[in-house]
Amino acid sequence: MWWEQAKRDYRIAQHNHERGDYEAAVLFCEQSAQKALKALVLHRTGRAPPKIHNLAVLGQLVGVTPKMLGFLTDLTPHYLTTRYPDAAGVVTSKLYSGRISLKFLRGTGKVLDWCRTGLR
Repeated sequence: MWWEQAKRDYRIAQHNHERGDYEAAVLFCEQSAQKALKALVLHRTGRAPPKIHNLAVLGQLVGVTPKMLGFLTDLTPHYLTTRYPDAAGVVTSKLYSGRISLKFLRGTGKVLDWCRTGLR
């Protein structure tokens, strides 16, 4: 269930990026990475994943590489920034460009690939 939703959220991120809805693409990257990591936690422990949004903590629970941990640390705050203009201090669409969106798409793709390997 978590894994299927992670893949779906990634496809939604890709579609939003293609349409130029970059902040939505980044939001769905965060959601995809979060759900992929939670899928791996569930797979490895047999228990429901923790109800947290901190990707770095989730990454540590499953033993991601230091480089991936850095990426997850960078992506985590976008959970709030992409959703709430008061957290961003501006209309969220003004904060994100295609370059930023693409960076997070590529990184999230690597997270999903890494998690997929662990789910086998």
